[in-house]
Amino acid sequence: MQTFIFLLPQLILFLSVVLVFSVDLMGSKEKKWLPYLALAGALLSLAVSIFLFGWVDIGEKSVLGGMLALDSFSLFFQIFASLVATMVILLSMAYMELKSPYQGEFYSFILLACFSISLLALSSDLVMVFIAFELLSISSYILTGFLRKDPRSSEAAIKYFLYGSMASAMMLYGMSLLYGATSSTNLVEIARELAGVDQGLKWVIYPAIVMLVVGFGFKTASAPFHQWSPDAYEGAPTPVTAFLAVGSIGAGFAIIVRVMLTALPDFQINWVAILTGLSIVSMTLGNFVAISQKNIKRLLAYSGIAHAGYIMIGVISWESGVFDTVFDGISGVLVYLLVYLAANLGAFAVVVAFENKTGSNQIEDYAGLIKRSPLLAGAMVVFLLSLIGIPGTGGFVGKLLVFGAALRVEYYFLALIAIINSVVAGFYYLNVIRYMFFQPLDEPDREGIELPVSLSTAVIIACVFTLLMGILAQPFIQFVQSSLGLVTS
Repeated sequence: MQTFIFLLPQLILFLSVVLVFSVDLMGSKEKKWLPYLALAGALLSLAVSIFLFGWVDIGEKSVLGGMLALDSFSLFFQIFASLVATMVILLSMAYMELKSPYQGEFYSFILLACFSISLLALSSDLVMVFIAFELLSISSYILTGFLRKDPRSSEAAIKYFLYGSMASAMMLYGMSLLYGATSSTNLVEIARELAGVDQGLKWVIYPAIVMLVVGFGFKTASAPFHQWSPDAYEGAPTPVTAFLAVGSIGAGFAIIVRVMLTALPDFQINWVAILTGLSIVSMTLGNFVAISQKNIKRLLAYSGIAHAGYIMIGVISWESGVFDTVFDGISGVLVYLLVYLAANLGAFAVVVAFENKTGSNQIEDYAGLIKRSPLLAGAMVVFLLSLIGIPGTGGFVGKLLVFGAALRVEYYFLALIAIINSVVAGFYYLNVIRYMFFQPLDEPDREGIELPVSLSTAVIIACVFTLLMGILAQPFIQFVQSSLGLVTS
């Protein structure tokens, strides 16, 4: 019964998928309720997850023969996945009503993808990691190409699928090497076997780590495994782009933390070297290429690559057994993911609202937005300042924790590169603000932008959370620190 209660948020998401599909098959009269059914399922899953986190003694144990880990770390990502589902559904309501008649399939796959995120965070066995990884990937491919009559959407899905297939193959090969060296696929057992492994077998572990990082790097859109993301972000339906930018990256870091800290702590010096290279390349490439972007979805894509580099610093800066400080690295990763969720989904809510009205995603068309919609322009300023890391916003707290973690372990060079890149990022974020507030508005574009209730709700919720995490950060930090469950053992 305790296991059933703990897995209840995942069961609610999965049953919501089945319910939305079933109602979609019943007929056209019921289809108008599909978005609300999906939203209800996401909210119910979120409410149950928060209840479990606050009032149930979680403990630490494994079920299904060690395939799933029931701990506070996985429960954090259940909350994260439910938040992503809720916000993406709010972003999608007005958008998909205009773009596609296939509402049932769309909301089902959104819920299924978010279910995959929580399942991935629960996974404590390489077999389950691969199953959850592929379920998330296949759902994402379908959602990316969902606008089947749009050539850009189809092209984006094909590119995403091809890159994803190669990354999955590499990751699976790495998993097979780990299994060959340890005779186990369970993460805890792998760590135990590797502690006493023969010196000659260690040379098998090094390429296995590299191949695992390829798969995880693809999911987090880290350079040089980022090639899919700009085209996928631009071609996918904008709410799907929002999901890829937040949900996919969150899932990637969930499994990086789970696998590296649980299965490979004795090889930390090896995977830290690889992740440090990915972090530096991701931050630098993402920020400098974003400067030249004219399409705001591509700009946010390269911005996401840079933010993956920032978040990676937290994983790199973790010291084995150290979880007694806010600068332990992993706390920074989880806080940053919450901050990034609010700011990035809020920014995409503004993009969806603007695209619905104008049909454009060009940055120059945002000129004079303050006169057309003060709410959208003002909220976008909050989101962009948070992505820069300005004090008073959640972005500042996230960067403070990951950069501080790097300084604590004396990775001064890495911290310096991250700070320089944050300054560079200010250039292209502030350029968007310049267009919204200081560029003149053309006469034909003077018509105001009216927001549907769903979009205005998403914008306001994201804005409030972004500011709350910047002004009242301590409750969020405490929540994150209490989320470090099985990972600590």
